This record gives sequence, structure tokens and C-alpha cells, in this order.
Amino acid sequence: MQKVFNLFATLGFVMSASMVVGSLLLYTRIPSLTKYYMSELKLELTKLVTDMVPAKIDDVMPELPTATGPVIEPAFELPKSPF
Repeated sequence: MQKVFNLFATLGFVMSASMVVGSLLLYTRIPSLTKYYMSELKLELTKLVTDMVPAKIDDVMPELPTATGPVIEPAFELPKSPF
């Protein structure tokens, strides 16, 4: 029976030690992982937005005129500039 308890104690220590080591490794690598995933996310969002924007702008923009008319006279007299 003592061997079973010693085995459980050893397994408990190994599990605790592996949890501590895993937590430390993850804690030290979080900044680089975050930086990597943020750069990937920015790249994907940039591609998505650049693909969407030209199509949306073309849909909204009116056609530019090919010819223009004469100057429109103002409906009222403009004040003279003192300069």
C-alpha cells in the first residue's frame, strides 16, 4: 500500500511541477504570441478592407460630367470687396 501512496505522491509532484513549468513558459511567451497574432490579424483586416473599399466607392460615386455649361449668374448682387 505504501508503494501506491508513494506513486501518487510522485505523480502529484510531477503534475504540479509540469504545471509550474508550463505556466512560466506560457507567461514568458505571451508577448511574442500576442504580437504575432495581432500582426496576422492586422494583415488580414487590411486585405479585407482594401478589397471592400473600391467596390463600395464605385457604387456610391456619381458619374463625372463630360461637359460643363456656362457660368451661372448669382441671384443677388455680391458686396464689393474693400481690398
